[in-house]
Amino acid sequence: MQWRALVLGLVLLRLGLHGVLWLVFGLGPSMGFYQRFPLSFGFQRLRAPDGPAPPALGPAGRPGTPGGPSGPSWLQPPGPGAAAAAAAGRRGRRRGRRPEPAVCGPAHWGYVLGGRGRGPDEYERRYSGAFPPQLRAQMRDLARGMFVFGYDNYMAHAFPQDELNPIHCRGRGPDRGDPSNLNINDVLGNYSLTLVDALDTLAIMGNSSEFQKAVKLVINTVSFDKDSTVQVFEATIRVLGSLLSAHRIITDSKQPFGDMTIKDYDNELLHMAHDLAVRLLPAFENTKTGIPYPRVNLKTGVPPDSNNETCTAGAGSLLVEFGILSRLLGDSTFEWVARRAVKALWNLRSNDTGLLGNVVNIQTGRWVGKQSGLGAGLDSFYEYLLKSYILFGEKEDLEMFNAAYRSIQNYLRRGREACNEGEGDPPLYVNVNMFSGQLMNTWIDSLQAFFPGLQVLIGDVEDAICLHAFYYAIWKRYGALPERYNWQLQAPDVLFYPLRPELVESTYLLYQATKNPFYLHVGMDILQSLEKYTKVKCGYATLHHVIDKSKEDRMESFFLSETCKYLYLLFDEENPVHKSGTKYMFTTEGHIVSVDKHLRESPWKEFFSEEGGQDPEGKSVHRPKSPEIKVINSSSNCNRVPDERRYSLPLKSIYMRQIDQMVGLI
Repeated sequence: MQWRALVLGLVLLRLGLHGVLWLVFGLGPSMGFYQRFPLSFGFQRLRAPDGPAPPALGPAGRPGTPGGPSGPSWLQPPGPGAAAAAAAGRRGRRRGRRPEPAVCGPAHWGYVLGGRGRGPDEYERRYSGAFPPQLRAQMRDLARGMFVFGYDNYMAHAFPQDELNPIHCRGRGPDRGDPSNLNINDVLGNYSLTLVDALDTLAIMGNSSEFQKAVKLVINTVSFDKDSTVQVFEATIRVLGSLLSAHRIITDSKQPFGDMTIKDYDNELLHMAHDLAVRLLPAFENTKTGIPYPRVNLKTGVPPDSNNETCTAGAGSLLVEFGILSRLLGDSTFEWVARRAVKALWNLRSNDTGLLGNVVNIQTGRWVGKQSGLGAGLDSFYEYLLKSYILFGEKEDLEMFNAAYRSIQNYLRRGREACNEGEGDPPLYVNVNMFSGQLMNTWIDSLQAFFPGLQVLIGDVEDAICLHAFYYAIWKRYGALPERYNWQLQAPDVLFYPLRPELVESTYLLYQATKNPFYLHVGMDILQSLEKYTKVKCGYATLHHVIDKSKEDRMESFFLSETCKYLYLLFDEENPVHKSGTKYMFTTEGHIVSVDKHLRESPWKEFFSEEGGQDPEGKSVHRPKSPEIKVINSSSNCNRVPDERRYSLPLKSIYMRQIDQMVGLI
């Protein structure tokens, strides 16, 4: 009997020690996601070496049974004290001031990785560790096969029309019977859109014979002398951008993707791009602000009944393509009108918050839509401020972007200060009133999923990791991204998914920044979902309803130009994009552009010279010499992702679980 009592005593002692350690390490239960467990046994929670206490998180609240009286902290505006301090901390990080040593010392990151003798949980088992080369090759081939299936069916059943109807295996062009059908007519101009949009994807996948065939088809069959009224933004990013990208690929002396040269090529694609841009120029005329009309008829100019209202992204995201065209032609006209529009919008931002709205009147300069966010209506405006600087080196573009990013961090960002540390809700960017910074609604849209990729480009990788994880959790729940998702109700507001690429793009860029195999697993999930839910007889179809998976008979051109491209590049580590030594950048439509000195040197002096010039309003300005691009996410930046995290989760599993709970996965 004595030995039984001794054994029982040892068992109880061991259980007691485990319980103490459980509480000491902050892993005890909580009574709700927004309420902390109130009991204390007199132990001080153990802190990481030189670091903050680990988080104490519980299950997320459900609709109807909120975890706390006020719901998610995203609903609450930043307080005057804590929020100001948090914003100051973010500004300090982004201005290069070194944070406290606790933030990124090796001991700290060892603690973050959560070894401490605990075995891997379900997230670590699923996502961490190496991604086998054979599986990567299999996923690469699946992505290529996805593109080929969509492209071949378009060529067989839809060309020369603009898009493929993949369910009924036929083509689609502009809706001539209903000019008000802007969902179709803004995009489809009767110029073989899908073929044009897919040109550089063919090159990136190394298919030189099909690339050369497609280029010749475009040169011989595509004309812009059409009675088509199209959106200036869509024609610019999908058609103009693709023509310029393909032209650069053909004329690249290094030919990194294989022999993509065209016999007797005489800059035809560049001439076509010029022709299209000239047809778009009337949109910039007769506007009192310099902000362009949203639509133009390719044959007759701006329609007499044209709308005077346009979205910020549509009017302010033309500078990359127009700037490339100007610098290739040596004609400043196109860059000048695009830059004038950007400056006009920038000058209309709120004096109090620095934010812009999403819809503006081009004649009065009054904001019609006062919502400020990162999704539809504003997304690519911010993207092109940064990418224009990367390409052209104009300092004012970077200055505008930095100012915009500070305002975004101060007024749109909610949740805890650090992605991988501390307590509270995960970081999220909400929609607010541009003048007051007050929350306007509780939804986010799928276009916002591009933002983690943009954050990667500026080196804000940690914040990108958190925001990406939130969108990936939504994808896991539905096998797609609903067009709008209500984070308060944990349900979609708008249910369709048109095969958008934004989450894939951010996944690809985060993998390039971290080389963490977690993002290969994410890409595999996305690939398998697309194969399972969207593949039909002749291609891939838009999901009409992300819950019941009903479909619409449409395959938008960006599925081939972006979604398939980013998936392929994610798994093709040896692609010349990654190995050729050339620096590349992707436009907002996913078209590849090499970053070189030629584009950073203006062939004209009157507007962009060091000595000075005139801005669009005629005021004299001084143009300082363009600074060299510096790598923001370098080893001297304390916010870089450490090498020891290469094969661990990019986001601690406790935070992944928290996000999964907040979207209703758990």
